Amino acid sequence: MTTEQPKTYSDSEIQQRLAEELPHWTYENGWIRRKYRTSGWKATLMVVNTVGHLAEAAWHHPDLTVSYAFVIVKLVTHSAKGITDKDFALARKIEEIVQWHAREDSGGIFEGTPDDPRFKYVKYD
Repeated sequence: MTTEQPKTYSDSEIQQRLAEELPHWTYENGWIRRKYRTSGWKATLMVVNTVGHLAEAAWHHPDLTVSYAFVIVKLVTHSAKGITDKDFALARKIEEIVQWHAREDSGGIFEGTPDDPRFKYVKYD
């Protein structure tokens, strides 16, 4: 049984797709990456757990750099030795969930986090 390798994208194709689909992500040293800024350690852990859940559900695992007030997510398809559709799809899902604004998207059902420094979460773009 042979498994076909997924298409890997060229540097220029990656740059174009990021500009069109994921403008806050960059391409660096063979990885697509995104830095999420948070308000502190609790929010950082929530971002890490969110990314972890999505990655495990997709069975596609990023490299993470975690600090007090930020998380860096880096994606590459190791088995293909490059950036594939898996990387773009997981990046889009991470972006969708981490950057979700409850107040703006819920039609008024959710109030979102209070506009108070004590309750800040992700520093939204």
